[in-house]
Amino acid sequence: QVQLVESGGGLVQAGGSLRLSCAASGRTFNLYSMGWFRQAPGKEREFVGRMYWSGGSAAYADSVKGRFTISRDNAKNTVYLQMNSLKPEDTAIYYCAARAAGSSYWGQGTQVTVSS
Repeated sequence: QVQLVESGGGLVQAGGSLRLSCAASGRTFNLYSMGWFRQAPGKEREFVGRMYWSGGSAAYADSVKGRFTISRDNAKNTVYLQMNSLKPEDTAIYYCAARAAGSSYWGQGTQVTVSS
């Protein structure tokens, strides 16, 4: 089992920045990838970005490419989502996700609200 705890959400004006963190605990030695999804009111959950735990470049949704950056701290088993140039349409609950030993895990979500 892997447990994920997100932090860093909040309210920000359009054009501002936020950084989300997701700390993994439990059987983290099996981590394969970690990433972020989001779900806006009345919409389905959508992919934001992900990074393989062993290395390599991150992948992003077209809607956030160039504005969002995923990074990780292997020693802390933590992944970050740096969000710049935020837009009102980025308003959503952001969920951390992880793949480990063939299973998927989700955090509880953190609210990001971007005001215009």
